[in-house]
Amino acid sequence: MTAILVSVVGVLGTVLGAALTAFIAASTEQRRERSQDRVHLNELRAEHQRWRRERRQAAYLSFLEALGVADRDNQALFRELQASSSPVPLDETRIAAIRLKFKAAESAGLVVILEGPETVAKAAQNLVDQLSSLVQGVREHAEAATSDRLEDGGETLHEAGLRFIAERRAFLGLARDVLDEVAQRIQIVPAAQLRD
Repeated sequence: MTAILVSVVGVLGTVLGAALTAFIAASTEQRRERSQDRVHLNELRAEHQRWRRERRQAAYLSFLEALGVADRDNQALFRELQASSSPVPLDETRIAAIRLKFKAAESAGLVVILEGPETVAKAAQNLVDQLSSLVQGVREHAEAATSDRLEDGGETLHEAGLRFIAERRAFLGLARDVLDEVAQRIQIVPAAQLRD
């Protein structure tokens, strides 16, 4: 009887040992899979953040380039009007071309507004609004210059232009901060931390 009891205990010990080994192996495998999932999730997050930063950077750059093109042409017309000492005929074609360039800047601004964040979106809309006022102001200045009825000689437009430049600098600062913030979010978690 003792032999049977010893055999039963031996078999039970072997079964329990095998079960414990299987349990430890399963736990180890689950930890390894969770660790791999965390690594994969971290890689996906980093890739998404890179993608987001690239999209925003491209949107901001396109917007600033379109603003610059419209603003330069608008400024050139204003300077020519300022330099003229006699009435200047209204150049509707040139004014229409400036308006089209403004519309391109406005469209690029919509992309910036969509890409966000809210602070940059508001700054972009503010720039579009200010450029719209400048384009309209130069048009009105050009119309007044046709009959030599200029009242302030363009000082108001010059001041508005300086405000636009200051606002563009503020936009650049906000955009740079947002792009840096996105880049700072891209963190590579060391492998040692992922195992924990």
